[in-house]
Amino acid sequence: GEFSRRSGRASGEATHIHGYRSPWIGRQASNNSPLPSCQYQHELTPEQWRRMNKFSETKFIFPNAPSIPITVNMGMRMPGWYDISDIGDLANRSSEDEPGILRSQKVFHALIAEEIASGIPTERIVLGGFSQGGAMSLLAGITCPTKLGGIFGLSSYLLLRDKVQSLVPAESPNKGTGIFMGHGDSDPIVRYEWGQQTAAKLQEWGWKVDFRTYAGLVHSAAPQEIDDLEKYLMEKIPEVGDKPLAAGSGS
Repeated sequence: GEFSRRSGRASGEATHIHGYRSPWIGRQASNNSPLPSCQYQHELTPEQWRRMNKFSETKFIFPNAPSIPITVNMGMRMPGWYDISDIGDLANRSSEDEPGILRSQKVFHALIAEEIASGIPTERIVLGGFSQGGAMSLLAGITCPTKLGGIFGLSSYLLLRDKVQSLVPAESPNKGTGIFMGHGDSDPIVRYEWGQQTAAKLQEWGWKVDFRTYAGLVHSAAPQEIDDLEKYLMEKIPEVGDKPLAAGSGS
């Protein structure tokens, strides 16, 4: 994706991933503090995301998915984190693109490692996304070897359900990391019951999941959902102002 390295101070980071392309632009405020200016090119419009300016200390990263052949698109290349061969049943384990999913998992973990290396405390990093990006964020989040501040998936579902537990590190540092999930009950693409089943399965495995239902919402995001996500982010990565970050918080 496209993002600028700013000289100002960033105490937190939110990586938001969509199934396709999610560019953003960072700019420097006059007082040299990091002020993200995000341009999101899909369901989450600039109008809905205008309130993200509240996160004056947060660096937002919107990575682009690579261009790959997509089976349901007659094999034509388009941005995707993994191939989809059956749009009618995304939760079908036999048709999952496991190599592509694991490849993208490594990409996400590398992005997180890069930000940790730049000085961002691990517990102030949030990973999340929408649709395919949300599914990848859930997988990469629960299998991440380092502590995260938060994990969220909007209109998403669980990938590699039959083996994902084997990918979770022993004594996972994120079992206590609250996961936010939002889903419309009229979604015709990523079915509502898939989201419900994902939340139930994660809870069964010991994860803390806050699953929110949005009545009448199709495969998109709603203002109330964005409000709920905003509250979640403000809880997970509150602004610290001039207060120093806790010693050793990046370990």
